[in-house]
This record gives sequence, structure tokens and C-alpha cells, in this order.
Amino acid sequence: MADKIKEAYRASKNIYDDVITQGSLLSKLYIKIFWSGTDDNEIARKVLSYIPESFLGTILDVPVGTAVFTENKWRTLTESKIICLDYSEDMLEKAKQRLKDCSNVSFIQGDVGNLPMEDNTYDIVLSMNGFHAFPDKEKAFRETNRVLKTGGKFIACLYIKGKSSLSDWLVNTILSKKGWFTPPFHTEEELIKILEHMYKDIDIHVDGSMVYFCCTK
Repeated sequence: MADKIKEAYRASKNIYDDVITQGSLLSKLYIKIFWSGTDDNEIARKVLSYIPESFLGTILDVPVGTAVFTENKWRTLTESKIICLDYSEDMLEKAKQRLKDCSNVSFIQGDVGNLPMEDNTYDIVLSMNGFHAFPDKEKAFRETNRVLKTGGKFIACLYIKGKSSLSDWLVNTILSKKGWFTPPFHTEEELIKILEHMYKDIDIHVDGSMVYFCCTK
């Protein structure tokens, strides 16, 4: 499974940004047809708005992907310490190139299911478009919670099943088989139960088959 995921993101590294940012007409059609027109750019804006412009603490960005959505935000948080982690060396290399001149940002290749950090390390853990790709979601939830400080914020967006039959079909028949997504997937109700067990002050929103939220440990 690990090799399949790495290969999937290696194969898509040159088109990844275009697809998720709807940079071409073909990408726009793909999003409109299969994802009910959900705009990842707008979801990313809302997710990142949970992080104050004046934030001075520590952030774990997992998975960082290519940093296509986070680059501008991380450039403004010059007094924050930001660790960007990804399992895919190809995605991580793209992110490094984007943020190579940011001295407060560092990069680690690693597994979200076994984070190489101590307990209670980060003020914010951010996970954009990650959990639907993680093969062991239970471990990923445990690990991201473990490294987050008490009172810290867990901020994320991810795919949830049961909102669109067309999106679910795409995920199950194509994206999962290629390695971009990894089952099992949660419904909105299942996700809320997981979050309620670990967090408080849960602010959650659904946009098509995507959900984004901020909660407190």
C-alpha cells in the first residue's frame, strides 16, 4: 500500500497543482462533474482563515503536499515555526522548492501514522486533503492528537462519503485503485464522533463531499 501511494503521487506530481486549483478548463470540468463544483481554493481559504495572521506558535503541516495552498500563508507567518511533513518525496520536493527561502519553515519526509515528534509539541496541526489518503486513519487521528498541545487547534479538510453518489463512485472505482485515496472512508456522522472523542469546540462545515473543521484539544 505504501509503495502504491508513493507511486500515485509521483505519477501525478506535474498535474497535481493544476487539478486541485482548477488551473485549466479540463480541471474545472473534472471538479464540476465529479465534485459538484466544490472549489478547493475556497475551502483552502476558509481552512487557513482559522490561523490568525498574528500567530506566533508552532505548526505541523501534514501532509504538506506541494504547498500550493499554504505557500502564501506560511510566508506571512515569519515568526512562527512551521514543520512540513509528507510521505511522498515528490510532493515534499515541490514544497521545498516553493518555500526554500523561508527560514522558519522546515521539511521532513515521514509517516503520519508514526510521527517523529514528542507529545504536546505543536500549537496547531493542519491537515489539508490528507486523511482520505492515509491508509491507517485511526493511527493518523491518534498521532496528530498526540503531538498537539492541550488547548491546541486541529484544523483539517478531507473527503467524506455519502454526500454525492458520483463523487463516491469516482473515489471507489478510480482514485482508490490508483492510490490517491485509501479506504475506508468516514461519513460526516462518523467523523463527528471521532472528533468529539478527542476534541472540543468543534466548528465543522460540509461543502459537497468535502468537510473542513477546526477543533480544540
